[in-house]
Amino acid sequence: MITLKLTRLAGCFELQPRVLGDQRGRFIKTFHQGWFAEHGLRSDFTEQYYSVSQHRVLRGLHFQLPPHDHVKLVYCTAGRVLDAAVDLRRQSPTYGQFICIELSAEQGNMLYLNSGFAHGFYTLSETATLVYNVTSVYAPAHDAGIRWDSVGIPWPDVTPILSERDRGFPALAEYQTPFTGGNSSPDRRHP
Repeated sequence: MITLKLTRLAGCFELQPRVLGDQRGRFIKTFHQGWFAEHGLRSDFTEQYYSVSQHRVLRGLHFQLPPHDHVKLVYCTAGRVLDAAVDLRRQSPTYGQFICIELSAEQGNMLYLNSGFAHGFYTLSETATLVYNVTSVYAPAHDAGIRWDSVGIPWPDVTPILSERDRGFPALAEYQTPFTGGNSSPDRRHP
């Protein structure tokens, strides 16, 4: 049904659903509550939204602050993006480290991020549509971010198209994170 792939950041997983294809196109199941429960992943999503971005757009690195922090599940329904997650949990052995995964409509792969991760992406295709499922409602006063170029992520573009807001975020080195914890379970499956 869905394959869970560990990343080097505990609490951040790549999910690969089964992609069924024929002459009509593709069919992909992106969510099954029983599978999420069986793997110890939260599935109490309260909001879903999507963004449409043109080539060279970089969005991020975003997160929501406690008590409105959330788990996030993201995937591409059109196009391709280079998706990135950064560990912001002070006590995590991978604090400040990142992973990059290409998400695409063709692969159907998804990224699951626990609370305490910053998220961003760069649009590789002409356009890309990214769907977000989150476990807390958007709270503007708790919306935050760190600078896209302050973590060492090898973005494919040194002058991407950015919003003014994303340009103005503090660098990771200047940011005082409110996130503590860090998963150290041996199998690293459970958040």
